[in-house]
Amino acid sequence: MVDSQTIELPDVDATARLARMLASHLRAGDTVALWGNLGAGKTEFARALIRAASGSGEIEVPSPTFTLLQSYEAGAGRIHHFDLYRVTHPDELTELGWDDAVADGIVLVEWPERAGALLPATRLDVVMEFGPVATARRATLRPTGGWGDERGAFAALQAELQGE
Repeated sequence: MVDSQTIELPDVDATARLARMLASHLRAGDTVALWGNLGAGKTEFARALIRAASGSGEIEVPSPTFTLLQSYEAGAGRIHHFDLYRVTHPDELTELGWDDAVADGIVLVEWPERAGALLPATRLDVVMEFGPVATARRATLRPTGGWGDERGAFAALQAELQGE
């Protein structure tokens, strides 16, 4: 098994397809850390994943930049979408319910570096980068700490990506 997978995303639709694929492999207790610069597509990826996981393509998914957290019901468990851009110290996460979210929900976190030592060691890192043209992005998926090993989640996702 390869320890990471890089996918070229020529447009927003390709980003949404990747997010939908990943959504079907997530379970309660999973953390997905979304890394990348401003405008790299982290929030767009999170929106598509949340819509797919909730089973509603119409659900409103605002960016949690100002609220820091938005939560949604989904078949695989409650999804907690954190945006830590405005967090100045990891201690602030306690007030947001971080520990409970990580323990029994699905956590999507933008700007995960601001979580410090609170970021779970077992997680899926999704690194979003700008592509060669304005609408293109590149995503690198990297399971960390054995994320999904017990259920073969990353291997299944890789197989699905190969079949596309």
